[in-house]
Amino acid sequence: MMHTKPFIVGFAADLMFTSKIENAARHAGCRMEWIESAALLGPDEASHRNEPGEAIDGRTGRLFQKLTDWQPVLLIFDLGNTAVPWQKWIPRLKTAPATRQIPILCYGSHVNVEMMTEAKRVGADAVLARSRFVSDLPNLLQKYARIPDREAIQTACQEPIADLARRGIELFNQGEYYQCHDYLEEAWRQDESNGRSLYQGILQTGIALYQIQQGNYRGAAKMLLRLRQWLNPLPDVCRGVRVAALRHNVAAIHESLLALGSDKIADFDWQVVQPIRFI
Repeated sequence: MMHTKPFIVGFAADLMFTSKIENAARHAGCRMEWIESAALLGPDEASHRNEPGEAIDGRTGRLFQKLTDWQPVLLIFDLGNTAVPWQKWIPRLKTAPATRQIPILCYGSHVNVEMMTEAKRVGADAVLARSRFVSDLPNLLQKYARIPDREAIQTACQEPIADLARRGIELFNQGEYYQCHDYLEEAWRQDESNGRSLYQGILQTGIALYQIQQGNYRGAAKMLLRLRQWLNPLPDVCRGVRVAALRHNVAAIHESLLALGSDKIADFDWQVVQPIRFI
C-alpha cells in the first residue's frame, strides 16, 4: 500500500525513548511504526535464513514483506534491544535490493564501543551514543530520513508518457514480458525526472512475471517485493497510467504466488494478471 505521509520504523522497546522519537518524528512530518521484538513477526522458520539478501519465508521474510510494503524513509535500531537480532537484520537489509536504500540509524550505550563498532561494520549509516542521539534527534531525522519529493514526483507525473514506454506497455499487456524489457529500460535511461520510477516499476513487474513463466519461484517472489520501491511513491495516476490499479494487481499476484509455493508455481492462475490501463 502507499502511505501519503512518510514514516519511520523503530526497533526499540524503551518507552522513554520511543516517546521522544515519536515526538521528533511528528515534528518532522513523519509517523512511526514499531517492531519492538523479533517475536512479533512470528516464528523463525525460514529455510533460507542463512542466505544473503531477501528472505521470502519465516520471520526474516515477514520483516522484508513489511518493510518493502511500507517503504519507510528511515530505520532506527536501539542496539541495546536484545529482542531484535540487529546483527543479522542490518546486513541483510543493506544488501537486499528492495531495502538497501533505506537509511539505518543506530544508537547505543557509549560505553559499549565494540557493539557500536559492530553496527557500523554490518552496514548502519550512522551509529551514535544514546545521549547524542537524543539531544540531536531533530537534526538527525532531517539529515538521514529519505523522504520522497512528492511535489516533484507529482509534477513529473503530469508529463506525457514516452513512446518507448507506451510500446513496452503494449508488449506487457500482450504477455510478452521478456520483450517489453528493452523498451521500458530505454525509456527509463532517457528520462532524468522523478517520473522515471514509473517505467522501472512496470519493467520490474514484467521481470517478475517472466520469472513465473520460467518457474523461478524465488526470483519472482523477490522481484514482486523489490519493485514496490518504485511504485509505492507514485500517485494513483502517473503519465496516464493507473498506478493504483497496478499496485493492487502486483499485491494480488504476490499473494497468489505465495499461496501456491515453489512446488506449484506451474499452476499459477494467469487470469490474476491484469493489463496496465490508462485513464
